[in-house]
Parts: sequence; C-alpha cells; structure tokens
Amino acid sequence: MILGFVVLIAALVIRLNADPVPLPDRITLPDGVSAHAFTQGEDWFAVVTSQDEILIYDRASGALRQTIKVDLTAPQD
Repeated sequence: MILGFVVLIAALVIRLNADPVPLPDRITLPDGVSAHAFTQGEDWFAVVTSQDEILIYDRASGALRQTIKVDLTAPQD
C-alpha cells in the first residue's frame, strides 16, 4: 500500500512538471501568447490562452478563424 502511494505521488509530480499544452504543428500562436488549454471539434481547433482569449483555428488550413475575448468580470444583479 505504501509503494502504491509512492507511485501515485511520483506520477502526479511527473505530470505536473510536464511541458505546456502540446499543440498540433500546423498551429502557430501569435507572438507573446501561450496556450493554457486546447480542444478540437470536427473541423476546428480551439486554444485557450493565458491572456484570457479563445483562438479558433480551421483544422484543414490551420488559419485563425476567430478570436474571442473572455470577460472574467462577475455579472451585476
């Protein structure tokens, strides 16, 4: 049981120290932008940046389709 716990902790440490989000080679982020998360659909890729934007790319061409600014302010009642 102790060995299993040590293996679990080691796996977590290795995972948390891994490189940032791996992106497909055809996606080139703008200068100064780093990926925070990545997802994909049938004909698109989306990259959530650490600058609070969502960049949507065309899967076939790799061209940027749309940029969405994420507003993190709380709604007022």
